[in-house]
Amino acid sequence: MKNIKAVVFDCDGVMFDSQSANLAFYNSILSHFGVAPVTQDQPENVALCHTAASPQVFRGLLGPELGAAAMDYSRQVDYCDFIPQLQIEAGLVELLDVLAQRFSLAVATNRGNSMGDILDYFSLGGVFATVLTYVDVEKPKPAPDMLLTVAQRLHLLPHQLVFVGDSELDRQAAQDAGCCFVSYKWDGGLRIDHHGELLELLLNADD
Repeated sequence: MKNIKAVVFDCDGVMFDSQSANLAFYNSILSHFGVAPVTQDQPENVALCHTAASPQVFRGLLGPELGAAAMDYSRQVDYCDFIPQLQIEAGLVELLDVLAQRFSLAVATNRGNSMGDILDYFSLGGVFATVLTYVDVEKPKPAPDMLLTVAQRLHLLPHQLVFVGDSELDRQAAQDAGCCFVSYKWDGGLRIDHHGELLELLLNADD
């Protein structure tokens, strides 16, 4: 992991513990359609709500037709009501303060329009050079589109990015884009369990 010029973060599960907020958001929409909520004893559905873009979530939970209707209705639901349930990951703010002095920073997330509101809520709006969500690209993760677009926007080559993610979608996107990948609290590659460990990796990369 040498010659890294930019650090790209996934949002959910990496920057924030957002599982409770996401389930509350999706379950509020399922309730509108009379569908039973996603619960913790449904790990595949919980993972879907945690990692996939909203169109894929609704399609996976409800099928194509009802999923499309749920996606349309979701645009009337303000995710800002759920943002206070997010918990910022330990050490993230301190990490960003240090990294910003040496690297370009970016976000690549399967979230949609809520990402800007989240960054503003946590006073991180001015930290990142670019923020990519699923609405900015043709295909969400696991497609490499977001990471390739981040590289283009930062005028870098993909191998100059390190992407920090926590799911197979993230790992596959990084692999197909040609980026370095660091796995956060997940056994999907070079694993770290605290953001301070990422700093050590990056600062020692050229030693």
